[in-house]
Amino acid sequence: MRLPTYFVSHGGGPWPWMKDQYGPAYAELEASLVGIRQAHGEAVRAVLVVTSHWETPGFMVSSGGAPGMIYDYGGFPPHTYQVQYPAPGNPALAQRVAALLGAGGHPVGLDAERGFDHGTFSMLYPVYPEARMPVVQLSLRRDLDPQAHIEAGRALAPLRDEGVLILGSGLSFHNLRQFGPSGAAASKAFDGWLQQTMTLAPPERTAALLRWETAPMARAAHPREEHLLPLMVALGAAEQEPAACVYHEEDFFGSLTVSSFRFGGS
Repeated sequence: MRLPTYFVSHGGGPWPWMKDQYGPAYAELEASLVGIRQAHGEAVRAVLVVTSHWETPGFMVSSGGAPGMIYDYGGFPPHTYQVQYPAPGNPALAQRVAALLGAGGHPVGLDAERGFDHGTFSMLYPVYPEARMPVVQLSLRRDLDPQAHIEAGRALAPLRDEGVLILGSGLSFHNLRQFGPSGAAASKAFDGWLQQTMTLAPPERTAALLRWETAPMARAAHPREEHLLPLMVALGAAEQEPAACVYHEEDFFGSLTVSSFRFGGS
């Protein structure tokens, strides 16, 4: 079975452990994440997370067998700095990811010490709350070149036939200075462009994403594009296949428009 790929808007900080504070704010996002597992079940043997919270000069792959935790957020309640997500790593898969990227001409390394950042563990907890699914993380390349990340996705496409679910973890709107009513217009405009772009034929879709900075309100939505780049990898790994919006809200935290997308499959 060939698995699809996903770009997931992962929400903010350690939200699955803050339901008392957030109430239903994340209910729709959580349901969409649970839906990923329901859709693919036993076909998934491991997950590769392309995380927006890890940047390195060249691509790096987490290769440890028992990754630790990275609490890469600030200002949250004390209990959120004690969260554990003890999913195993998968050193063999890490080697496979590195080999595919290397064969595609991408400088790549292995990091046996890298732990799970919140772009990984907060997003995966609703999908695999028992934390038994093996997880490997892939960094972004620090130059944030969209072409390089699409090409990386192309190189990783064989994993889809090997039971590896590729999840690009970012956020379709990521301007923390306008994470509220002031970001409503920019998030809506940029999301509208994303929705339209996802419906294009594959060559035009790829070309449009390479020119993402020309989209309406692009830099207002992404002053720095690290939370958009996981989308490029997910698309590259299923470049010739249709996209579907699998999560969409127009009132996230009362005012923001955010989305997640699936490429290929169902």
